[in-house]
Amino acid sequence: MFRRCFNRWCGGDENRVDSRTIYVGHRRCPGTNTYLPLKFCDNRIISSKYTVWNFLPKNLFEQFRRIANFYFLIIFLVQVIVDTPTSPVTSGLPLFFVITVTAIKQGYEDWLRHKADNEVNKYLVSVQEDGGAVRKESEELKVGDVVEVTEDETFPCDLILLQSTRDDGTCFVTTASLDGESNHKTHFTVADTEKHLDSFYATIECEQPQPDLYKFVGRMHITKDGLEPIVRSLGPENLLLKGATLKNTKKIYGVAVYTGMETKMALNYQGKSQKRSAVEKSINAFLIVYLCILISKALVCTTLKYVWQSHPGHDEPWYNQKTQKEKNTNKFLKMFTDFLSFMVLFNFIIPVSMYVTVEMQKFLGSFFISWDKDFFDPEIQEGALVNTSDLNEELGQVEYVFTDKTGTLTQNNMEFIECCIDGYQYNYRDSRTELDGFCVTDGPVSKLQEKAGKEKEELFLRALCLCHTVQVKEGTELHGMDEVDGIGASDDAEQCCYIASSPDEVALVKGAKKYGFMFLGMEGKHMKMQNRNKDVEQYELLHVLNFDPVRRRMSVIVKTKSGETLLFCKGADSSVFPRVQAEEVERIRMHVERNAMEGYRTLCVAYKSLSSEEFEQTDAALQDARLALQDREERLAQVYDQVEAGMHLIGATAVEDRLQEEAAETMEALHGAGMKVWVLTGDKMETAKSTCYACRLFLKSTELLELTVRTLEEGGRPREEKLHELLLDYHKRAVQDRHKDKDKEGVTRSWSSGFREFGFIVDGATLSLVLNASPDASASRYKSLFLQICQNCTAVLCCRMAPLQKAQIVKMVKNSKGSPITLSIGDGANDVSMILEAHVGIGVKGKEGRQAVRNSDYAIPKLKHLKKLLLVHGHLYYVRIAHLVQYFFYKNLCFILPQFLYQFFCGFSQQPLYDAAYLTMYNICFTSMPIVAYSLLEQHICIESLLENASLYRGIAKNAMLRWGPFLYWTLLGLFEGLVFFFGVYQLFWNPALADNGQVFGNWTFGTIVFTVLVFTVTLKLAMDTRHWTWVNHFVIWGSLAFYIFFSFFWGGIIWPFMQQQRLYFVFANMLSSVSAWLIIILLIVVSLLPDIVIGVFRQPQGPDRQQSASVTPLSYKRFKELD
Repeated sequence: MFRRCFNRWCGGDENRVDSRTIYVGHRRCPGTNTYLPLKFCDNRIISSKYTVWNFLPKNLFEQFRRIANFYFLIIFLVQVIVDTPTSPVTSGLPLFFVITVTAIKQGYEDWLRHKADNEVNKYLVSVQEDGGAVRKESEELKVGDVVEVTEDETFPCDLILLQSTRDDGTCFVTTASLDGESNHKTHFTVADTEKHLDSFYATIECEQPQPDLYKFVGRMHITKDGLEPIVRSLGPENLLLKGATLKNTKKIYGVAVYTGMETKMALNYQGKSQKRSAVEKSINAFLIVYLCILISKALVCTTLKYVWQSHPGHDEPWYNQKTQKEKNTNKFLKMFTDFLSFMVLFNFIIPVSMYVTVEMQKFLGSFFISWDKDFFDPEIQEGALVNTSDLNEELGQVEYVFTDKTGTLTQNNMEFIECCIDGYQYNYRDSRTELDGFCVTDGPVSKLQEKAGKEKEELFLRALCLCHTVQVKEGTELHGMDEVDGIGASDDAEQCCYIASSPDEVALVKGAKKYGFMFLGMEGKHMKMQNRNKDVEQYELLHVLNFDPVRRRMSVIVKTKSGETLLFCKGADSSVFPRVQAEEVERIRMHVERNAMEGYRTLCVAYKSLSSEEFEQTDAALQDARLALQDREERLAQVYDQVEAGMHLIGATAVEDRLQEEAAETMEALHGAGMKVWVLTGDKMETAKSTCYACRLFLKSTELLELTVRTLEEGGRPREEKLHELLLDYHKRAVQDRHKDKDKEGVTRSWSSGFREFGFIVDGATLSLVLNASPDASASRYKSLFLQICQNCTAVLCCRMAPLQKAQIVKMVKNSKGSPITLSIGDGANDVSMILEAHVGIGVKGKEGRQAVRNSDYAIPKLKHLKKLLLVHGHLYYVRIAHLVQYFFYKNLCFILPQFLYQFFCGFSQQPLYDAAYLTMYNICFTSMPIVAYSLLEQHICIESLLENASLYRGIAKNAMLRWGPFLYWTLLGLFEGLVFFFGVYQLFWNPALADNGQVFGNWTFGTIVFTVLVFTVTLKLAMDTRHWTWVNHFVIWGSLAFYIFFSFFWGGIIWPFMQQQRLYFVFANMLSSVSAWLIIILLIVVSLLPDIVIGVFRQPQGPDRQQSASVTPLSYKRFKELD
């Protein structure tokens, strides 16, 4: 309570209030008695994680939260504290290596973030102070500063636009780095601002910082000459966001309202939730198994040690008498320390270096995606982008693909195709066949070759010319019909001069231009257009009722020269039809549905004449709503609904959005790979359905199951009752009957031509009923039936979807039985939610900007690149890392099993079998590089085969190579080889006099021979598994073996002064002087590798799926290449 009161008195609890007050230019308004400067955050952007001071403790804390690292830290401390058989160096050095490499990697990544932050924070900006411009670093900006920004510069913080060099008081910006929209947006200055900002006195009252990019509520109190302050509303159209770029405007001035980490860009930056791959989960499961094996070994050895010592003479032999201290030690404490000692002795069965190897493989492997030349798009001069390297292998496990339609399946390149006016269809063909600017084609059959009245035609075209937010690019003039082009395009005979926030709007303005009505731009608050008689018309723009996803329409209110006030509206048919006359709808509906079936995007156009009284009421209501600080959006929506009621429908437009290059081939390949594709779009059903047919997601033989508002309203029954009936019916057809057919016909039924394929169509409204059904309607039952139907369909189309619903769909499938791996791909800001929700998020570098790319795990220029990303890179990365994980556990089991067996022959005295140098360097030097090279370069099947035969992807689905079956195989192989190593050498040592001179070899020679066989066997095993040989593989494999031999000679051939005892002095050289040692080493290596050779000879590939499963052996791979 005291703290709250103190903060309130001292003004330190600024965030408690709902609004903030800002003085423009830090100037106190005349008549204000006191001026207390409020404290706001500075303009520094901080995206880094560490500082110089906290890097070491924070990074170490984070690393030791990983179970394996913490486990090895405990082992290391036990070795330091307890008298253990091995040196603390054997555990400490590998742990230090892993921690160091990881810290360097994370430190480097954070240094890059610091570097990027400094580039932003040290950027010089112009600030107006004392009548002049002062250059300051961006981080020094404060709330209330008046900032000058020139063309093509980015805004250093969130600004309210005060002045613009454009005559109409507007400026254009692009916000691609914020909301994904790359098109130009128009922003407006606040009315009644002074020309000279030095004498401008104003106070801004606005909401506290919040992350919604499209929402801003505030008002400005402008004081002039001691008069009553003028109050002007502030909205998103006045707010310039940090990170946006000024375009087509020479200079603007704005006042800072949000700075630093309170800007909308910073508030929208959220660290993506850590996505864990299925491989990482498998590693953790395998670690638990090996930890249990480790504990079991330690318990067995501890128990058997005391059983062995219970025999007379074993506990205290004559040559090793106990000290008095040892005799007085508590027996249970001694048993516990012995248990810890055995844990230390066998701890190398847990491969700590595997984690750093996996991280290196992922980090370095991600470069191969970025470097792939097939991903380079010459149009945008960019290739693929990897935002996270932790999910490379997950690309090879995808079961469900969720894709957006517009801009992903289609090009988002809009072209005006045709229009319908008063029930008559107009299709622009060729100017030579036009009649008064129109070419009449197939209208209604009863009215063929007829046209709507001239008055209706001109009203419709004026609506297209006026109802938009398109601007003419500054410095361009419109002469003639062939100079206008849409955004982002540039044909030879056309000149890019229309800019807008949506390609649809430019397409419609160009469509009107084709028919003789040309928009000439804004002049102040007047819109100019040229009619087909070449006369210029002017309309005063009174209000713009902006488009939003909920209303799905936008309107303008204009005033003609004659004083008539008109409202023009355009929007989706579902949004416009309920607001016009029923008889007018019937004349247009047929054309809209037909255009949608052909895959065109449709918009309906309506108008309304407003009386002076109606306009005055609407104007006053809009002004009041725009000045409100609370519930402004809701109040504006109410006014919009009132004024847009009772309109008259004029016609509709059809705009084509063409398919992406190779979209159909890509979808077909994904389907062949066993993936199920769901299309999630905000478009209407007919348009989206047509796109699905064009992409071959739906075939002519596909039986479509429709669950939409239209099907629910058939029969006149309550929606929930009808929904339940349809779900049961569809479930019976798609799930129950299908399973019966499979049981009757067998597995091959799915590949026969007579097998029924189902496609499922659902809309957003029906999906809300399914996901948010009332408790008495058995919500969980609805959801279960719905999910089962979807999972048994070859493709699913979800239309009229809100962004949140897209994420709900992905989450529902992701959390379903079996936890299938999901992938979402999209190109716009509305796709970000589903991209973040899916296991793997793919952003397309399309025309809707880069927010999807920034929030994705991977980004590709075109949809067609998804095929290679999954079928090649995903497949190879999964096989590589799966082999890496299994190989690490296998080689460590081979390593430590002889150590365990050796205890049975040394009285369980914890005597090490290997020298400390071998224990330390086995995983770090002797066997590390070959598996790293394999995991980066291996191609068990050639790339061309993977692309041509998509069904190969099915062979590795559902984590096939990291299941318990393959894990058991590798474990049994490790057990077999460990037994061969130990008992093979043990048989040799029945006669220890192995040297020519009769010299007896000791226990260190025994261990060295075992270790030599071990290193050569596990390395040659990897060489046998390698299919794609490069000079790197040869260098690391043969180089590792050569290094081991060189190190053993070097380590045992010199007397090291820092070592109290040198166990391997000339041991390795003496060992190789024995012919018996050479023979047993070669023989044991051959025997150990024999199972792999036998399996490779007798395993025969059968069919495409068998080819994949057989590819784990070199001989079968050669046979596969011959067949291919």
